[in-house]
Amino acid sequence: MKLEIDSFSGYRIYPSKGRLFVRGDSKVRFSSSKTQSLFLQRKNPRKIAWTQVYRRMHKKGITEEVAKKRSRRTVKHQRGIVGADLATIAARRNQTAAVRQQARLAAITKAKTEKKEKEAKKAKPARQAAPSGPKVSKQQMKGGKGGR
Repeated sequence: MKLEIDSFSGYRIYPSKGRLFVRGDSKVRFSSSKTQSLFLQRKNPRKIAWTQVYRRMHKKGITEEVAKKRSRRTVKHQRGIVGADLATIAARRNQTAAVRQQARLAAITKAKTEKKEKEAKKAKPARQAAPSGPKVSKQQMKGGKGGR
């Protein structure tokens, strides 16, 4: 027993049932006048919910056949960043708050002493520097308007 397939709906057509629509370019089979009517109205079977083509397109009724795809869990890795390798980062993370506070205070006092030394060096030469000759502007130094 040879079963045909409805060209529009995708349903099975048993022997001696259905209609054969012959056109110049092809032969089309219909199981019922309903499918023939929709075909002649140029309806798209992909947009009609009860057709097999629509069901296949929208993945209906195939959940029991195909198991769900397993998604891979993302694995987190720690890595160093610019200016600090992984060991340095781990050491900083394991530091206690007291140690961190001590380090901060030490850095602040060091910076303050360096700043004071810098200011002291700057202040001494400023007092000693005195103009040795007549004042000359930048333009005169370059020689502007000098050799008319």
